[in-house]
Amino acid sequence: MERSLCALLLLGILALQETWAGPHSMKYFNTAITRPGFRQPRFLTVAYVDDLQIASFDTDRQCLRSGPQAAWMERMVQENPWFWERETEILRGNAQMFRVALQNISGYFHQSAGGVHTLQRMYGCEVSPELTFQRGFYQFAYDGRDYISLDLETLTWRTEVPQAVNTKRIWEADSREAETWKAYVEIGCVLWLKKYLEMGKDTLMRTDPPSATVTRHTAPHGEVTLRCRAQDFYPKEISLTWLRDGEEQPQDTEFIETRPAGDGTFQK
Repeated sequence: MERSLCALLLLGILALQETWAGPHSMKYFNTAITRPGFRQPRFLTVAYVDDLQIASFDTDRQCLRSGPQAAWMERMVQENPWFWERETEILRGNAQMFRVALQNISGYFHQSAGGVHTLQRMYGCEVSPELTFQRGFYQFAYDGRDYISLDLETLTWRTEVPQAVNTKRIWEADSREAETWKAYVEIGCVLWLKKYLEMGKDTLMRTDPPSATVTRHTAPHGEVTLRCRAQDFYPKEISLTWLRDGEEQPQDTEFIETRPAGDGTFQK
């Protein structure tokens, strides 16, 4: 969903323009972190549908949990008792896979054992307003830098650093690795995203209009700055425009990034 918020310059009058459906997405973020003094890395997973956290997993707790604003996920578990157990087993397997990958990759970088290193994976899909597949993604980062990613069009692995050539060589030796992930992000991910959107439609398909406040700040030398704070809106996409007598005033305008408010809404 995307909306436009218009505040009349100086007067601070609010007008909400047209709303319309936007794309939807499902994304998984996996992170493994080595810790001096611990035998096993810590492994964490967070799953999102659009901008809403639906689940999280942490090997320190060995527990898969629903997101705080995704109470409807509990209904998923009630209707499919096997679901949580199956997902937990998959994530435990991922934790083991990441442990081995961290060891291998740190070796590619000729790093000594005992340091703090991170391996991250992000994968998922995005669908159109009609819920048809638009794009997918499957990529890794090591110690905060892009490492390797899958080109879904060519089914080839794109390396971002020289050390990733070792991983590329291993994965390209078995084409099933790329084919499996292409099938998941283009088919499986889309099917699950549609299911989540249906089950959580009261939350995920809602549109909460923004509220706004405009304040005026005068500098010692007389220059005036107006600030507009939009909040309580969902989903995340929003455009802000200053108007004066109905005319846009784009000059000398600065924006901060859209931020989560912590209660399932956003502010900007």
